[in-house]
Amino acid sequence: MSVDESITAWALAARGGDPDAVERFVRALHRDVVRYVAHLSADPQAADDLAQDTFLRALGSLHRFEGRSSARAWLLSIARRAVIDSLRHAAARPRLSDTLDWQMAVELAQPSELPGFDEGIALLDLLEALPDDRREAFVLTQLLGLPYAEAAEVSDCPVGTVRSRVARARATLIDLLTEADAPVAAAA
Repeated sequence: MSVDESITAWALAARGGDPDAVERFVRALHRDVVRYVAHLSADPQAADDLAQDTFLRALGSLHRFEGRSSARAWLLSIARRAVIDSLRHAAARPRLSDTLDWQMAVELAQPSELPGFDEGIALLDLLEALPDDRREAFVLTQLLGLPYAEAAEVSDCPVGTVRSRVARARATLIDLLTEADAPVAAAA
């Protein structure tokens, strides 16, 4: 039995009231959900809250899950809606800051001595340069490892569109990396 089949089986068992299956289901997908919502929202600080909201929504509607698709695809589509709702809610509210240069304050508050921090920032910057639809397809398939069919289901678009978006995202990322390396090579 594959990992996705096991996760789907746990979701179906959780739907039937098995508390052990609920815990396994949440543990198996928690990291993927956090990574996905962090990339979609472009706000790593809000990722835990969005993941929690996703699981609350999912557990509340688990009785409607029938297992026609994988539980991973079903849950990530819920995560996508949670991020969209969060962005809509945030856009409707004014932002307040008691600091004149609030951007500098936010940058100074970020951790910077963690291993891999610079590479993580570079990856986020590269992903941020991608159009939203391409970034979503790339994150779903390349970072979270979803099959193209499930990524299409989560993104609510045809499989061919997901394949095209991923190919274009890869080409853009390669171009960006090539441009970034060009000044280094010229200086050497």
